[in-house]
Amino acid sequence: MASKPQTLATTSAFEILGPVMVGPSSSHTAGALRCAQVAASLLEGDIARVRFRLWNSFAHTYRGHGTDRALVAGILGLATDDERIRDAFGLAGERGVSFEFDIAGDDPSLHPNTVDIEMSDGSGAAAAVRGESLGGGRVRISRINGVGVDISGAYSTLFVAHRDVPGALASLASLLAEARVNIAFCRTYRTEAGGRAYSVFETDGAPDPAVLPRVRALDAVDNATFIEVPGSASTLAPGVSTPEMFDDAAQLVDACSERGLTIGGVMALREARLTGGERAARSMRRVLEVMREETSSPIAAPARSLGGFIGGEARLVDSAGERVGAALMGAVQTDAVARAMAVLERSASMGVIVAAPTAGSSGVVPGCVLALADHLGLGEAAVEEALYCAAAVGLVLSTSACVAGAEGGCQAEVGSAAAMAAAALVQMLGGTPACALDAASIALSNLLGLVCDPVGGLVEVPCQNRNAIGVAAAFSSAQLALSGISSLVPFDEMAQVMLKVGRALPASLRETAKGGTAQAPAALEACRRCGICG
Repeated sequence: MASKPQTLATTSAFEILGPVMVGPSSSHTAGALRCAQVAASLLEGDIARVRFRLWNSFAHTYRGHGTDRALVAGILGLATDDERIRDAFGLAGERGVSFEFDIAGDDPSLHPNTVDIEMSDGSGAAAAVRGESLGGGRVRISRINGVGVDISGAYSTLFVAHRDVPGALASLASLLAEARVNIAFCRTYRTEAGGRAYSVFETDGAPDPAVLPRVRALDAVDNATFIEVPGSASTLAPGVSTPEMFDDAAQLVDACSERGLTIGGVMALREARLTGGERAARSMRRVLEVMREETSSPIAAPARSLGGFIGGEARLVDSAGERVGAALMGAVQTDAVARAMAVLERSASMGVIVAAPTAGSSGVVPGCVLALADHLGLGEAAVEEALYCAAAVGLVLSTSACVAGAEGGCQAEVGSAAAMAAAALVQMLGGTPACALDAASIALSNLLGLVCDPVGGLVEVPCQNRNAIGVAAAFSSAQLALSGISSLVPFDEMAQVMLKVGRALPASLRETAKGGTAQAPAALEACRRCGICG
């Protein structure tokens, strides 16, 4: 194993092949929902009033992406795959929760997907939270009650509001020590000497539930809560460390060599150590179940999307396969494209999908893997190992680069998905781990600079067709690598190239619907007819 320090010990494979969610956007729908979930957990009572202040990409595309409904759903405690998300406004009315949206606009100093959440419960207790959606459903909390924090779920987190008096911090630390809670990091902030203070404890392991009442009972403490970031493996197996961990592709190849396993085999072993073998198996069964449904149902029974821009295209590709497929893409790639396009149709109608690694690119991996698996007659174990391979590549990209369109353009979404799928295709056809990563690097290199320009802010056009192109890139890249053509630029370096290119893209080309295809006259006219974004 490479000697570089490892930092991925708390990211589950099923946050890369996931979350399982209601579409259309993993960052703007699932991520927004999770930000609101965390915010709501800071108050003990039921939320009565909430105000959402939206920044940057959130501000421009929140209606088209369903961000508004997702935020309200998060406050109500709905999960990312709850199909009631689309009816969140009505549910809030039934529960007596009032909400409003404030469109703050652009601030380049903030993350592209930022929301400020101000809320109060029935008792009058109030809290304010700033959440950031990082892509693929991952979130970070960067501010609580005006205090800068950095909470992403890597550790179990105890947030304590207390008075700034002598001995307050010592009593907190002493209580945690008595409860045998190991403190990894502790940060204390105060508004003024002798005024209000906040302490954030990041701990190895989730403390016993009996600890929280004891913390709240301390004389200097006003309030305390454990913050659990949804989807974080730290809530499942905090503090875990195994030999199968890796930070980059170089470490991943080392792990494969040391263990005599494929990339997917290493990732599967890692997941079993991370969350437990039974939970890992159950999660993979759920992913495969949803993937099979999302890639087939829209072909059998097409439905129009929320914006009305897509619906039925997957069936058209599927039905034209025999007539044009043999001369152009071939039977397997035609099948993969139809399946990939089907996923985007399901996502755009707020159906349940698997983000892989994002909702906007969710068709590429299942389309490729399931089409080739059917062609080869592979069993469940081989299909699962291929998906684990895709997850390993996505894990490296989501950590060392980015997978969010608002941060890196569509190259970060469809480009990453194509790289994941290319590696999985190579593994399914018997290629080595090095060959699989060559294919992933080639796929990334050929989608560099791809902008994110959703018409009307909807994950429909050009997103659906881009998934088809992602499939084509994955197939071509896998064929090149398996033919003995290597990538001059190693995968780790290509990930950094993609990150730099993404940062160089102007904000208008990063999921704001303010540039590219979204501003074409025909697209603007279609938006006027649609009316979903107001």
